[in-house]
Amino acid sequence: MTLILRRNTFTFMKKSPYYIIEVANTHGGNRQYLDDLIAQFSDLTGNFGIKFQAFSPDTIATKDFEWYPVYQELYFSPSDWKEIISEAKKSKDVWLDLFDAYGVQILNENIDKIKGIKFQSSVLQNQEVFDLLASTDLQEKIIILNIAAQSIEAIEAIIEKVKSNLKPQKIMLEIGFQSYPTLLEDSGLNKIAILKKHFSNEIVFADHTEGKSNNALTLPLIAVLNGVDAIEKHVMLDDRETKYDHFSSITKKQFDELVANVENYTALADKEFINTREIDYLHKSQMKPLTKKLLVAGNLISSSSDLIFRRSGKDGLTFNEVLQLQAEKKILSSPIQAGQTINKSDFKEAKIASIIACRLKSSRLKEKALLPIGNLPSVEYCIKSALKFKDVHHTILASSTNPQDDELKNHTYHPDVVFFQGDPEDVIARYLKICDEMDIDVIVRITADMPFVDPEICQILLESHFEKGADYTTGKSAAIGCNLEIINVSALRKIKAYFTSAEYSEYMTWYFQNNPEFFNLNTVELPAHLVRDYRLTLDYEEDLILFNKIHDHFIANDNKDYELSDILTFLDANPAIAVINKDCQLKYKTDQTLIQLLNEKTKMK
Repeated sequence: MTLILRRNTFTFMKKSPYYIIEVANTHGGNRQYLDDLIAQFSDLTGNFGIKFQAFSPDTIATKDFEWYPVYQELYFSPSDWKEIISEAKKSKDVWLDLFDAYGVQILNENIDKIKGIKFQSSVLQNQEVFDLLASTDLQEKIIILNIAAQSIEAIEAIIEKVKSNLKPQKIMLEIGFQSYPTLLEDSGLNKIAILKKHFSNEIVFADHTEGKSNNALTLPLIAVLNGVDAIEKHVMLDDRETKYDHFSSITKKQFDELVANVENYTALADKEFINTREIDYLHKSQMKPLTKKLLVAGNLISSSSDLIFRRSGKDGLTFNEVLQLQAEKKILSSPIQAGQTINKSDFKEAKIASIIACRLKSSRLKEKALLPIGNLPSVEYCIKSALKFKDVHHTILASSTNPQDDELKNHTYHPDVVFFQGDPEDVIARYLKICDEMDIDVIVRITADMPFVDPEICQILLESHFEKGADYTTGKSAAIGCNLEIINVSALRKIKAYFTSAEYSEYMTWYFQNNPEFFNLNTVELPAHLVRDYRLTLDYEEDLILFNKIHDHFIANDNKDYELSDILTFLDANPAIAVINKDCQLKYKTDQTLIQLLNEKTKMK
């Protein structure tokens, strides 16, 4: 029979259980049998106990009860019990099953040698026994309550009764009952999870299945792996007749096998989470990432578009190792042909630069880059914000070679900022020239009309860019003027190779978003605290008015280092200020003629 346990009930025990060797009545009243049984199990020490049933025929039953003659046969005198308990105590804990007044007498006469007592479910209402025990000091004893046929409410009541009246050191709950035969479904395994849900008491599993069946060794193991704390098992000698309780009893050889099985399985819980054999197995069998196509230097690797997975005899990185290198912001240092594994030597640290495009040629707001936000020109305000970016090696102000833009070299804000002048119209060509000169691999694209670019948005986009192995990454739903673009220089070269003259590269975004079949595009959901429908780009007089009101507020409150989240909170709280520039329009979003032209001129076919 296959045993199936509900997955949500399974608890792997991390310790060996306590074992209770249940003698019951296998001795048949034969003292020699009982002495030999104790001797045979004497090698089991430590977390082992042995339990006896001490009763008198006249205090356990009336003469008209059918088992009364058997009880007479099973009786041992107080002196017998003194010797039996003393001998058993030499090797292990001693437990008593209490049924009647005589059992209480034997308990009291041997109290210093008794570990604990057990009440079968049929004895839980024996008030005579409970009254007699009221004068016995049980504070250092353990009481086991068998709860067969008891409801949760009844168990709660009996626990409270035992606590109040007997005051034991601990109360354990026992599942399992004796029947002839004891069916598999009567084992009580189904009660373990329920008892654990309702009670904090430790649980004892008393197994009464047929001793000659496989279940006799299997069920206790399953019970332990499901979280019981103790196993009670009937035992008998294997070399002579056992008159009573032989149905559910096992021999010493079987008991040793049971203990060995339980110990072997519970020991597994203490093994290391990953061992050398499974590491070796994974190393030999794991499918490695291979390049699906030629990957050029300066690329990141996208799992969805750049890789296939095969078992291979070639050395190479695992997929997770590739991801880890990219998470460390590394990029391909050399090309890799199609069908090759990937190695650590194929990567180098990516050199990242923020490039701020700026010219003084502006039609709507003359020389807007030099207009002040507070006492700082707007272009310098933008640079100041960009210098807060982490993991960025260079900040570059990239202007044109037009003479009117020469003035911008005086507005780099900080000595570390590189000033560069390049192609006046082809912004991509301008970017590529400075990237070649400074060996840059990845750029953070900014325009100088974005004074409030934010380091948190930059960090989110950079991490996602490398994680996804993207060519181009941007955020979603940021306030106008606060979004950023992360672009691989290798992707810019790909555009430049197609468009000899990228005459509309002032609108660089279109070259990527109009060509998703050529690039791995990555759009990132930004956290809610950075998402608003405000306008924070400088193109109109109203924008400048808004920016200075923002700046004045924070300076008045002695906050010179305010960032985007502070600005958004301020605008949320001051809607009359937030709407100052709400009617200003973005030409590339509203001018349908321009949009149609850009769609046509930036498409790679």
